[in-house]
Amino acid sequence: MERLKGKVAIVTGSTSGIGVGIAKLFAAEGAKVVVCGRREAKGQAVVDAIVKEGGEASYHFMDITDTSSIDALFKDTAEKYGKIDVLVNNAANVALKDGRVDELTVEMWDNIFNSDMRGTFYAIKAVLPYLKENKGGSIINIGSMASCGGDLGSTAYACAKAGVDMLTKSTALQYGKDNIRCNCVRPGLIVTPDNEAHVPQVLKDIFLNNIMVNRYGCPEDIANMCIYLASDESEYFTGQVVTVDGGLNAHVSTVGQFKEMKSRTW
Repeated sequence: MERLKGKVAIVTGSTSGIGVGIAKLFAAEGAKVVVCGRREAKGQAVVDAIVKEGGEASYHFMDITDTSSIDALFKDTAEKYGKIDVLVNNAANVALKDGRVDELTVEMWDNIFNSDMRGTFYAIKAVLPYLKENKGGSIINIGSMASCGGDLGSTAYACAKAGVDMLTKSTALQYGKDNIRCNCVRPGLIVTPDNEAHVPQVLKDIFLNNIMVNRYGCPEDIANMCIYLASDESEYFTGQVVTVDGGLNAHVSTVGQFKEMKSRTW
């Protein structure tokens, strides 16, 4: 349980959902974790839970749409802990109104891109000097399976997350010489304490019918992949977009229907 011992890790958007799972597992593996987001009370609760389990963590305010708060996050972290080893770009706004191309306004499009694409870009840009000073590090972007293919809605969100996929590859290529790795994790349907009551059962059923491991994902599934990417075990692994979705996107679109028909292949 010491795969991240001695490392300083920042997990953005770690006051709820997947970010909480990543922050807690990082701390359990020995990292000093900076929990950050806009909701101080929730962030401090995550810190308290980590400390109670014997880990080390602190809270820092951050708004992914505010570049000054991102700058302050990295500056204060480096001053407090002496370095930065890992950045997990998890913060994003998935609650913003989205829809079909004809339904979206330019303002809706810009709001989602400011949060999910621009914010991730700026966080990477701002952390690079600290990782270079540290002689290397790992950047982990949290993408989305929404970027795997076209959908009937969530157009701007899917496009922003597809941009994160390519930003990951460009960052890995440009800074590999500095021993800085960059990878992207695309979660499938992840059911968390925060969203479970808001995910309609019919949607859960559709997903479960196409997931190959017979259960929904949980934050720990994403956190386990992030542990590998943050650790020295993945020092030869960079520029990759890894989909952690229980096999949801690993098959042709008719599989769910064949399962319902109890096809001989099942």
